[in-house]
Amino acid sequence: MGNAKGREVLAIIPARGGSRKVPSKNILPLAGKPVIAYTIDHAFASSSVKRSVVSTDSEKIADIAREHGAEVIMRPPELANDSARIDAALLHVLDTLREGEGYRPDAVVLLYANVPVRDDSITDRCVRHLFEKGGTSVRTFSDVGKFHPMWMSRIEGDRETPYRELNVYRRQDLPKLFIHDGACVVMRTEVLEAARERPEDNFALFGDDRRAIVQERHSTVEIDTPYDLALAEAIIRDRKGGKIEAGGGLGG
Repeated sequence: MGNAKGREVLAIIPARGGSRKVPSKNILPLAGKPVIAYTIDHAFASSSVKRSVVSTDSEKIADIAREHGAEVIMRPPELANDSARIDAALLHVLDTLREGEGYRPDAVVLLYANVPVRDDSITDRCVRHLFEKGGTSVRTFSDVGKFHPMWMSRIEGDRETPYRELNVYRRQDLPKLFIHDGACVVMRTEVLEAARERPEDNFALFGDDRRAIVQERHSTVEIDTPYDLALAEAIIRDRKGGKIEAGGGLGG
């Protein structure tokens, strides 16, 4: 444990060029600026983040990131395909900075580029929680609500069967479960580096003492579908009192 003050914290924003469900989702225009710009701005506004780097395989994304003030490290194609692991992309950034500058942070903040809506204070809260409460990582979560696995079904053709034995009928009787909402992940650097030794574990980058901060549902919007884009636009418009910068709007 310890204090977050004086710690060197690096924010890494991974932004692949490819996306199947929403093509170019990281740079789509949203309320006056590209989607990724909201994450870059969030990183710059976080008092705990000392340095921010965008990791991408796309020259177009790189140009946009630089226009918004971010450092860019180009990622090799083998670390940017559909099967590439996020820890490999993060380690590539760490290796590049260490080998080129001798730079090594105390912690790494993972901020997904396709999350234009997140609580302004969430990154600082996660970093503070990591260093003051202990643990190997901190992730943000929200309640699964009515989308609980005990109420889910398999459907083959049109025949439905419960995914699990259905014996709870009232929502208040369901056990509390939470899902990572994509807002923020903070890891100790040594834990992320140790993930190299556990290639069989896709979640080794979080370490063995994983902590959580629970947020209200819908405090984060991650762009994975056209509906998410519309929802993010509505929230951003509401926060700005209905005023959107010139050139904004969906597809604008």
